[in-house]
Amino acid sequence: MDGKKTPRGKRGWKTFYAVLKGTILYLQKDEYKPEKALSEEDLKNAISVHHSLAIKATDYEKKPNVLKLKTADWRVFLFQAQNPEEMESWIKKINSVAAVFSAPPFPAAIGSQRKFSRPLLPATTTKLSQDEQLKSHETKLKQIATELAEHRSYPPDKKVKAKEIDEYRLREHYLEFEKNRYETYVKLLKEGGKELLSGIENDNSSLKKSHSSPSLNQEMSPASAKVKRNISERKDYRPEAPTTKQKIT
Repeated sequence: MDGKKTPRGKRGWKTFYAVLKGTILYLQKDEYKPEKALSEEDLKNAISVHHSLAIKATDYEKKPNVLKLKTADWRVFLFQAQNPEEMESWIKKINSVAAVFSAPPFPAAIGSQRKFSRPLLPATTTKLSQDEQLKSHETKLKQIATELAEHRSYPPDKKVKAKEIDEYRLREHYLEFEKNRYETYVKLLKEGGKELLSGIENDNSSLKKSHSSPSLNQEMSPASAKVKRNISERKDYRPEAPTTKQKIT
């Protein structure tokens, strides 16, 4: 997780039972049983999906049905589902949970430093109503889109130092990702709203519909499935460089 490439001998895939319970994705070696307590290893493998984004891993061609999950702290995980339908289902479940429950981001820090750093995102559950949550995402989307347009209107001069160019690209990469994330959140909430929560509830996830703010239903069976996880993840510090195998979508 230090941003360095994993040695070839240590790369590979491991099979887990994925359990999405609230805003936490648990990866368990044994099949999920509601009456069984989580082990220390289960907690160690847990991934928080608040402010995350799941997409189809179009730039990974070694295995089929692979989805990419980028978390709030920009860790990147690859998961292989058993078929395309299950992959799409998990993408929608993870993004729906993130869209409904992620709390609004903290106000941007005020400072004179030129070096770009990503803002911290709260791990707490939102206290907004469903309508307020949608408006919050829409406001953030407009802000990010404006920042991205302004950023691209002032590209760095070719004569500047390489470090400044890297800073420019890093900020652009961040803004592009945030724009895609909020576009996904807004789209899901507009398509579903209250029906979205109801649909997830009927699909055995751990959410329920609330008339005020969204809440977790601990009594419902969480969404679970058998998946394979790539064990060579690393933090995404810099823009993802396209490869010769990358698909154009």
